[in-house]
Amino acid sequence: MPVYNFKALPTVPSASDLLDVVLSKTQRQTPTVVRGKWQISRIRQFYMRKVKYTQQTFHDKLGKVLDSFPKLDDIHPFYSDLMNVLYDRDHYKLALGQIHTAVGLIDKIAKDYVRLLKYGDSLYRCKQLKKAALGRMCTLMKKQKASLVYLEQVRQHMSRLPSIDPNTRTLLVCGYPNVGKSSFMNTVTRADVEVEPYAFTTKSLYVGHMDFKYLRWQVIDTPGILDRPLETRNTIEMQSITALAHLRAVILYIVDISEQCGYTIAQQAALFHSIKPLFANKPLLVVCNKTDAQAMEDLPQKSKDLLEEMKKAADMNC
Repeated sequence: MPVYNFKALPTVPSASDLLDVVLSKTQRQTPTVVRGKWQISRIRQFYMRKVKYTQQTFHDKLGKVLDSFPKLDDIHPFYSDLMNVLYDRDHYKLALGQIHTAVGLIDKIAKDYVRLLKYGDSLYRCKQLKKAALGRMCTLMKKQKASLVYLEQVRQHMSRLPSIDPNTRTLLVCGYPNVGKSSFMNTVTRADVEVEPYAFTTKSLYVGHMDFKYLRWQVIDTPGILDRPLETRNTIEMQSITALAHLRAVILYIVDISEQCGYTIAQQAALFHSIKPLFANKPLLVVCNKTDAQAMEDLPQKSKDLLEEMKKAADMNC
């Protein structure tokens, strides 16, 4: 599946801005004066052209919005689930569906009034039909105000999402908050992840790249994954679950053996075993961090046993 470039999404105009642009463009691009000696056939064509031009401009502007936003069924499951977590799949589809319906209704309004204009028997009647056609199109567009505002909010948020290629070699860094994930990523990649001595500093998925043995790797720093059921996780944590479920990645689970992160080794081991099913069919590497603050040999035997269990459950350890 192709990688979707969310940063390339064009700005979604508001309903009022769209009306101003379309009507002013129609005024500029079509004739504005009806000569007194024109035959009725020419008058009909004059107003039919205005109706058709307005319809086509609405069609093009709204079609550009529809074509630019990804269809959730056509993109990689990683992006699809991430968007569902952030924006709600049903609301997103409903907004796009309402715009699509509006395009069809505008086309139908134009078709109906062009047919009526073919039988207009006077300048006044043709002018009134044109006015009614444009009025109905504008009324329909005003009803799309909420959908257009919502899609613009989605676009702004999507443009800030990191560019993650779900098909490339990936190293997914996991563990409790403040165990050293961001510091590790800053060391091995060119990314600049916020590092602070308190939890929840990584507010989104951060992506960096590194070269290892002439191969390019994508390194992803995830938000802190807390040991709670899926239904109780917040949006930030659900982004991690989405990444873990769909990315073709090597999982790097970092353990803070000094417990300076605020979580005991027992808690970190419990988290590891509770989320390990998400790592099915993925290589798993357990790393013990902050050994400068706490030597491995000085750990209590119970902690050593917990670490040993984790290492046995993993594919690799260091």
